[in-house]
Amino acid sequence: MFLPFFQTLRAAGVPVTLREHLGFLDAVSAGLTTYDIEAFYYLARTCLVKDERHLDRFDQAFSHAFKGLESIPLEAVLEAVDLPEDWLRKQAEKHLSPEEMAEIEAMGGFEKLMETLRERLKEQEGRHQGGNKWIGTAGTSPFGAYGYNPEGVRIGQEKSRHQRAVKVWDKREFRNLDDTVELGTRNIKVALKRLRQWARDGAHEELDLDGTIRATAEHGHLDVKTRPERRNAVKVLLFLDVGGSMDPHIKVVEELFSAARAEFKHLEYYYFHNCLYEGLWRDNRRRWSEQTPTWEVLNTYGPDYRAIFVGDASMSPYEVAYPGGANEHWNEEAGSTWLARARQQWPQNLWINPVPERHWGYTQSIAMIREIFEDRMVPMTLEGLTAGMKGLTK
Repeated sequence: MFLPFFQTLRAAGVPVTLREHLGFLDAVSAGLTTYDIEAFYYLARTCLVKDERHLDRFDQAFSHAFKGLESIPLEAVLEAVDLPEDWLRKQAEKHLSPEEMAEIEAMGGFEKLMETLRERLKEQEGRHQGGNKWIGTAGTSPFGAYGYNPEGVRIGQEKSRHQRAVKVWDKREFRNLDDTVELGTRNIKVALKRLRQWARDGAHEELDLDGTIRATAEHGHLDVKTRPERRNAVKVLLFLDVGGSMDPHIKVVEELFSAARAEFKHLEYYYFHNCLYEGLWRDNRRRWSEQTPTWEVLNTYGPDYRAIFVGDASMSPYEVAYPGGANEHWNEEAGSTWLARARQQWPQNLWINPVPERHWGYTQSIAMIREIFEDRMVPMTLEGLTAGMKGLTK
């Protein structure tokens, strides 16, 4: 019965495999979720989605495949009343307040509720709206839709009016993780995490849980084991292009910078304009008075750093290729010479371009920078950042 759901996921671009589908069926067969559509949604998502980028596509496919599953048609109610009593009681404890539970007990408990439902289904001949007895819409009857009663059973209502059964898959909270939409700090962090590597050293100790369990089982008594605290071992050197044609990209570059500072313990950064030349700076307000010689930066940070350049690479070709080509000062050496030195010093390097990739072919300087970086240029999308971080780990 879940084969159409599997096909819908594949059609929506969720790369679910047959192995994952069979695992999902095993989980359903094992009874990990019963009579709870929200729990079923989370179970399916856990089993079938292995990449954060596909969460939004999964939500859309789930909504399409199981549309209307929350509503219970009248002809199915007689089957629904055979739901296990213990499940009904657990649902009541989960969704109802103590005051509402007291009102239900005043009616005679769940047995009375289900018995009354059966009787009214048999008595009712037509649609009813309003009132407090018949199964219908509006009103305060415990049975029906679009009304309110603390011990009510919803029948035939497509969505909740009192937010008791929120359809989380229709909220689509993960759409900003899709690699086809604009980046934000949150999903930049998702991509940058792929670069992090961990090492264990230093004086600080942390509990070694696996080692403690293993030693305790071997020795027959509690044997606590510790190990050196792990630290983020990746070192990142970030070069950010500012000013001019980069002004439209300020927001997304700020988000990238914010995410990088949060993700990497060892992060150094410098600013440049258009292309790398003989001077860099930390504070844009003092870019002319407090520059750091690029030679000093090259000699300060070892080759174990990952060098990441962020810029639109959009400039006059002369700024890349010739001495004196810079548009703000006289550069003794060409920008291409400085970029080549940087790539030689930091072999693990990358250029991130906020310009959409489909536009790269229209700018000569972008092609020149791509050639210098041996095609290690990626667009500033989630997919591009993921590919770039993967390349930096090699």
